[in-house]
Amino acid sequence: MTDSRATPVLARARRRHSGVILAGSALALLVLTGCTPADSTSPSASATPTASAAATASATPTPTPTPTPEPTGTPVAYKCDQILTAQDAYDFNPNYGTAPGYEPADGSLAATAVKYSGVSCGWSNQSSGEVIAISVAQPEDALNTTLKDAAIEGSQVVPTYSTSPEIEGFFTVSAGTGQVQVFNGTYWVTLSSPAFFEPGDAQSLVATVLGHLG
Repeated sequence: MTDSRATPVLARARRRHSGVILAGSALALLVLTGCTPADSTSPSASATPTASAAATASATPTPTPTPTPEPTGTPVAYKCDQILTAQDAYDFNPNYGTAPGYEPADGSLAATAVKYSGVSCGWSNQSSGEVIAISVAQPEDALNTTLKDAAIEGSQVVPTYSTSPEIEGFFTVSAGTGQVQVFNGTYWVTLSSPAFFEPGDAQSLVATVLGHLG
């Protein structure tokens, strides 16, 4: 038979034993917890450095075009009385003499010749007042080509002005004025007059002027 007095003692002993067990379990849990590595999050990868923007290439400076020099021609050494003498004018027509007040008309072949360092001279018919304008210019190659191209485009070729293959002649009538242009490889010669109705009207004067130019 169980001693009733022993029951409380036994109960207390069991409670103490249970407390020890619980305390030991708690301690073990704490120990285990202390040994467990802290939950560590993998270190975030450092931000990939942003590549610096490629330096904008400096724009290549556009070269400033060198302006083409304005053609000027080579100054002509001949004077009017060397291009066509008073005797030459008389031989062409006794009514012709010098025209002291002569000035080349704006936009005329003679004015263009003067612009390019050429010489322009005038002879006047003392009866009718008609003027023969004669000019001589010495263009450089590029200018010579430009002038010749214009003559080819606006005039007819006149092969009878010279038998030399180096001399090229042209004729046209513009606003009632006959216009002669001759290129001899060095000089650009022009003759203009209302007296020139066709190429042959200036034939002898062309030959005379070219003869003086050599």
